[in-house]
Amino acid sequence: MDELINLVSQRTGLPADQAQAAVQTVIGFLKDRLPGPLGAELESLISSGSGSGAGSGAGSGAGAAGALGELGSLAKGLGGMFGGKQA
Repeated sequence: MDELINLVSQRTGLPADQAQAAVQTVIGFLKDRLPGPLGAELESLISSGSGSGAGSGAGSGAGAAGALGELGSLAKGLGGMFGGKQA
């Protein structure tokens, strides 16, 4: 999740503590509204190296980047579900 917080901070100019609060708010919002298995999948995508399936060490950056890409795809799909523009 640290990588996502850093990304939000860089792209928005928010201090790290505010970016963390924003990320946690959005993640909580999505988890509350997604069906159980998707909420759990979201949590595993953004977790920072703990639990099964998450990388650690030097190769974890590529895994985190892939997870962020998957999260972006999920967000695009959800945007279409809630009336947003689809690509």
